[in-house]
Amino acid sequence: MNIDIDHLKALVTALADGGVTEFEFEDEQVKLRIARGTPQPVVLAQPPAPYVASYGPPSVAPMQPVDSSLTVPPLSVKPAAPEEDEGSVHYVTSPFVGTFYRAPSPDAPPFVEVGSKVREGQTLCIVEAMKLMNEIEADCAGTIIDVCAENGKPVEFGQRLYKIKVG
Repeated sequence: MNIDIDHLKALVTALADGGVTEFEFEDEQVKLRIARGTPQPVVLAQPPAPYVASYGPPSVAPMQPVDSSLTVPPLSVKPAAPEEDEGSVHYVTSPFVGTFYRAPSPDAPPFVEVGSKVREGQTLCIVEAMKLMNEIEADCAGTIIDVCAENGKPVEFGQRLYKIKVG
């Protein structure tokens, strides 16, 4: 079993940037599970050999040891910044899983920037899901004080996209 450490590190970074807390992947050669939060070891193992019916005693494939040199550094968690009065702050979240885009096209300027004044119903970004471009609109008026998602990166359902100071 060969896993490219650079690809594994890139995967862990992408998951952390996207706010993903748990991820599982399995194919014919590799089973991978990554979980953030409480420290848990990342387990890499080969799936069991498929059972083949025979007329003799059953044969068991020997277990292959997990390569202990494959270690994944713990994900760094940014300390929470002191929040403003939560009554005056609103978060715009993703209504579904997709890819976050700040602009209508790669060569166009972003819909909004930090410091932009927005009105209710104004388009803030696009989330592409299943090859459909879905415009995400502000559900309140205010000022953009933070862009919480990274342009061109995956977002999850309910993930924060923008932080707006209401008013």
